Amino acid sequence: MKYFELTCTAYIKRDILFRDSFEKLSKYISFSMAQTNEFKELHNSNGFKFYTFNNFSPIEKSKIYKRGNSYTFLIRSFNENLIDQLIISLRENINNPNFQVIQAQKKSVKEFFISELYSITPVIVSTEKGFFWTMEKDGDIMKLYKQLHSNLERKYISLYGKKPQIKDNFIQLLEIKNRVPQTIQNHKNGKSYRFFGNKFKIVPREDELSQKLAFLALGCGLGEKNSFGGGFCIGKGK
Repeated sequence: MKYFELTCTAYIKRDILFRDSFEKLSKYISFSMAQTNEFKELHNSNGFKFYTFNNFSPIEKSKIYKRGNSYTFLIRSFNENLIDQLIISLRENINNPNFQVIQAQKKSVKEFFISELYSITPVIVSTEKGFFWTMEKDGDIMKLYKQLHSNLERKYISLYGKKPQIKDNFIQLLEIKNRVPQTIQNHKNGKSYRFFGNKFKIVPREDELSQKLAFLALGCGLGEKNSFGGGFCIGKGK
């Protein structure tokens, strides 16, 4: 297994508030994808998109990404064709009023042993009640474990066409790093949406399949709403 990563440099055309930044990035990437028929179909589908991205870096103390400055962000995917197309179409998206990608550098990352996973953006997990999992709204840690594992299993099946024969949850230990729920907001068809999530430190199990699921989380995101900016992770390991 290996994923592909783009380090993108973005020139800010007008001030972007931190609370709006996930939506601006998500729509910029989605529009860029939709410039070819193949990835327009992926963008419009209801299934997994198999890519993940983080927010602008560095984060400004003012919570405003300022006009005239440049920031970087990362996009990852297991689909090399998608990454190659984005190298072109991200830079061609010149009419976006908010920012312009001026450089995109690609690299590949091979599977490695992951001792710890850290989510950099909020991990979104929905519940059967129509809410998003938080300690305040739910608090059932075992349900959280199950949902995170199940989501990665379904991604694995969709990506590789077979179910991983794994008996135990891939998570050995989970620590919630935030005091209050984190949010990602988006607007679509005139409606405003807020997705509530958490930031985690996860110690995955050491067996081969648990490690593959942990690596999958790095390459296409942990939890749900990855194409909106949810669940971008970094891994510590060998």
